Amino acid sequence: MMRTVYMDHAAATPVSEGVLAAMMPYFRDQFGNPQAVHEIGNRAAAAVEEARARVADLIRAPAEEILFTASGSEANNLAVKGIALANQKKGNHVVVSAVEHFSVLHAAKTLKKSGFEVTEVPVDPEGRVDPGAVRRAITDRTALVSVMHANNEVGTIEPIPAISAVTRERGIPFHTDAWATAGKIPVDVGALGVDSLSVGGQGFGGPQGTGALWVRKGTRIRPLIDGGVQEGGRRGGTENVPALVGMGRAAVEASESMEENRRRLLPIRDELSRRLVAEIEGVVLTGHPTERLPNHVSVCVEGVEGEAMLLLMAQQGIYASSGSACTSRALKASHVLLALGLDAALAQGSIVFTLGPGNTREDAAYVMDALPKIVQRLREMSPIYRAKPAGDLDSKSG
Repeated sequence: MMRTVYMDHAAATPVSEGVLAAMMPYFRDQFGNPQAVHEIGNRAAAAVEEARARVADLIRAPAEEILFTASGSEANNLAVKGIALANQKKGNHVVVSAVEHFSVLHAAKTLKKSGFEVTEVPVDPEGRVDPGAVRRAITDRTALVSVMHANNEVGTIEPIPAISAVTRERGIPFHTDAWATAGKIPVDVGALGVDSLSVGGQGFGGPQGTGALWVRKGTRIRPLIDGGVQEGGRRGGTENVPALVGMGRAAVEASESMEENRRRLLPIRDELSRRLVAEIEGVVLTGHPTERLPNHVSVCVEGVEGEAMLLLMAQQGIYASSGSACTSRALKASHVLLALGLDAALAQGSIVFTLGPGNTREDAAYVMDALPKIVQRLREMSPIYRAKPAGDLDSKSG
């Protein structure tokens, strides 16, 4: 039987037995609508509020400031559009980083159609945003700044507290997308100094199709979904009770296991990174070498397409990704890698390994037994690669 190595936890993670067990009663026995005024509805409402408190604890936020959504992408849209539109009287200018998830970048593009101006702040070659660049981008008309806590494609953790110091000085609402960090590293909304923060349940072991947005009390936000009193009138629609219960349970488990997972996965991450560079010619590490997620390895392989590597790895039971999960089906260079200054051809060779609780050193060894052969096979099929002098492909890190 072929070995299976799953290293695509940034895209999806199986729920634990504890999460599944917590969800099951709310599909049948406790099926009430939380807005109903009878006892069955009250039980469902109580379950939703317990889940809200658990998610709030994960990011050290007050429970009453948590809004549930159907995904991290919806949470980002609600933050970017909702806060910007609610602050139009102050100005019609939004600042985002060049490496944001598309749910932020495309939301900002939609605002442009409504008359907003959008400034994209660049990053350095390791994917870090300079707080000084944010300061220079802000104008008297800036209604919102949004910079992600960490990038899910290259793993770089951004200097959010330093950026929030800039936005607080100017009195500008600051949003951060913590989809990649919640449950992986400590997230504390107070320490970060932000005004809103988005998470996705599947990012920390919850069911897919769950998300939440924390909004600091006093921060103005306009609803995007009308027609219901749910979430304090800021997000209409019947709550997905089983999924939210699962998200709440996953938040507890993630908090309890975070430090143990970090200690166990860091050596695997570092060993895999080292061997990729040492054993495969023409490999470039992407993202910051130290200020990065503890479960994240991202590289570009020269002369090979990421999609081709994924297909051949999958034939050997190895599952990873190329670029972000939301763009891996697009045959174009990642906007994140281009923002880091990588050549478009090299960016096409992106491969991302995101580790999870079940991954082991043996999994990493299995990857390194298979991947060099896959790269060699693909390069032998490439006349462009063969045409290059051997000395042109020096392994390096960036």
